[in-house]
Amino acid sequence: MARISYVDLQTLTDPELVAYMEHAQRFGTPRPETQAIRSNVPAVAKAFSRGWERIFRNGLLQHSLKELCRVYVSESIGCDY
Repeated sequence: MARISYVDLQTLTDPELVAYMEHAQRFGTPRPETQAIRSNVPAVAKAFSRGWERIFRNGLLQHSLKELCRVYVSESIGCDY
């Protein structure tokens, strides 16, 4: 049973956090559920999201390395997808 709750999205007032959540909900990456957990601590959500933006969305990593990262995460959590 999970012990960390999702933030109530209606309580998000910071435009930056709202934008990150909307993007996650629209595109599924990063997963909206994990973003809702990170958003319990706004500084954590912002730090993660800013790094995600620079590395994954704005192309600092080659696509093949991004795919390796995805496979590693999936394997490490036992995801069969």
